[in-house]
This record gives sequence, structure tokens and C-alpha cells, in this order.
Amino acid sequence: MRHASDIALIVVDVQPDFMPGGALACHEGGAVVAPIAALLAERRYRTVVATQDWHPPGHASFASSHPGRAPFETIALHGHPQVLWPDHCLQGSAGARLDARIDWSPADLILRKGTDPQVDSYSGFRENHGPGGARPSTGLAGWLRERGIAEVHVCGLARDVCVLWTAQDAAAAGFRARVLWPLTRPVTPDGDASTRAALAAAGIAVDGG
Repeated sequence: MRHASDIALIVVDVQPDFMPGGALACHEGGAVVAPIAALLAERRYRTVVATQDWHPPGHASFASSHPGRAPFETIALHGHPQVLWPDHCLQGSAGARLDARIDWSPADLILRKGTDPQVDSYSGFRENHGPGGARPSTGLAGWLRERGIAEVHVCGLARDVCVLWTAQDAAAAGFRARVLWPLTRPVTPDGDASTRAALAAAGIAVDGG
């Protein structure tokens, strides 16, 4: 059964580098692949967006770009906290491709993010804080509004980072937002309680889990 035509599905960063054995493996990341593939195959959503982490070499969010720093340390970048990550989702690399086990043909838009070498991008809606302190828009909110979308359902990776930020920014942009919790996995499950609290504080519904 189809959802209402004003509801869009956003599938966040389902890429090999976030899978077991990948450069930045999420906890049980591979568990989302089959259910997301099944959801897309059902064609329940008339509008589907897939986001794709797509970093240039030497990205500012990589620990390797900061001598003496290690992955998962936090530094100040453009005046805001920035977790330093292992090099991941390098543009054109196998680890940056959308997972080949999913048929992506239902996707109406593939939004590549994290392309600015100096600015990270967790959310599908806005970049992280840049040199001027602002969080530039990716244009996704306007794209969805042009299609009459009023509500977004978010799934994918990682639950505690890019899924969370995407849902929060969707709500801040005026969309009703819902996270499909069983179709997400975190970098680490230790933060699940704080993720739930952050979603609740933003008025974001959580399905399952």
C-alpha cells in the first residue's frame, strides 16, 4: 500500500564504507541492507531520496588531515566541535558507491554530500558549520517542497550521526519527520539513548525499535 503522496523516504548513506569491514563501519551496519532493499522494491513511496557521502581526498573531517590526531578525537573546526573520522567515502572509490545489494532505481534524487574539502556534511538538508559559521543549505528542502512533500521518513546510516542530523534538519525546515529506527544502525550503540532523546526533543517520531 502506498503512503500518501506528500511523504518522502530519505535513505541516508547506505555505502560499503559504513558496512562491516568498511573504513568507518557502523555497528551491525549490514543489517539495514535487506529491509531497505525490500522497502524500495515495494514502491510504497512516490518520492525517494538517497544521500551519498562523497568526500575529496584530504577532507577536513579526516583525522589524517590533522597531524598528531587520531580517528574519533574531537577538535574545533570553524568554531564548532568536529569528530575526526577515518578516511572514508572517497569520491569515486568502491567504498563510496551506493550499496550494490540494493536496487536504487526507485530513487528520484541521489544527493552527494561532504564534497567541500573544508566542511563536513552529516545532514541531507544542510552542511555542517563552515568557515563563516553558517550551515549552507543543500537545496533538498526546496526540492521536496516543489514536489508537495510535507513529511519525511528517514532510514540508513549512521543512526547517531547522519540519520539524526537529517531528521533534525527536516523538522527544523518545517517537515513532519519520522525515523524508521529498525532500518538504521549507529556508529556505536552506546549513544542510542541520547539519540532517542535528541529526536524526541525535536518532535521527531520514531517507528519501531
